[in-house]
Amino acid sequence: MAQIPAERCLSIVQLLVEEAGEMQLGEIALRLGLPKSGVHRLLGALIEQGWVEQDPQTSAYRLTMRLTILGQRLYNATGIPDICQPVLDELAAQTREFVRLAVIDAYALVWVADAQGARGGLMYQPLLTTNTVPLHATASGKSWLARLPRTQVREIIGLNGGFGEPGQYGPNAVRSFEQLFIELERTAARGYGVAVSEAEPGVTAVAAAICSGVDGAPVGTVSVAGPGVRMSDARVSELGALVIDVARQLSELWPLRKKLKRPGRVSAAA
Repeated sequence: MAQIPAERCLSIVQLLVEEAGEMQLGEIALRLGLPKSGVHRLLGALIEQGWVEQDPQTSAYRLTMRLTILGQRLYNATGIPDICQPVLDELAAQTREFVRLAVIDAYALVWVADAQGARGGLMYQPLLTTNTVPLHATASGKSWLARLPRTQVREIIGLNGGFGEPGQYGPNAVRSFEQLFIELERTAARGYGVAVSEAEPGVTAVAAAICSGVDGAPVGTVSVAGPGVRMSDARVSELGALVIDVARQLSELWPLRKKLKRPGRVSAAA
């Protein structure tokens, strides 16, 4: 395993995560642009280490539960379930809409927790099949990107696949950097991002950035989304103020990657 390229093994794991199912050797090789022989060797190493298994009937490959178990342990260790989830639940109850928390993962933004505030009638449930946030088409993405230099925004959008394919998102999704930068200026001026029929048709969302400490770097976002028919301008402004306040609370509480200070060594004289 020590002689296997780590980045290629990770690319296989990431692909299997995104597909959330079984994949044949040829499809994996095609998607990654690698020769079958090399992919077969990498899969063998991953099987040996317990990350991947092969179906004896179909010969297809899939992830084992090892990644899920480790991910759950890490998620619990971050403090999000104990510290952040109650705040999300309270916001959802107050707004009676769908609330989500996303965290920054390298150049991506990933939804990791949510709370449903609607109790009946017209209720929003996300249609997107991935937890990776479409940055240009969401209030969450805009609220993060608005805090970054424009050159970095260009780089991050490129690493996330650009502006997507025609028809992939809602009718109002931005399709160029010129449009995006105008949106980011508006977001910075308001203090929160807004998306109206962008990620999904008929859905309006607002979001604010969470920082590690009030004056620290952004680490995530908190958002509220609901059916556009009940999202008037006044309602959007009201929700904007709420997500800013909750983002401020989460910035003060933010548990991710905080290290406990080790107690100082006690001297012999003491």
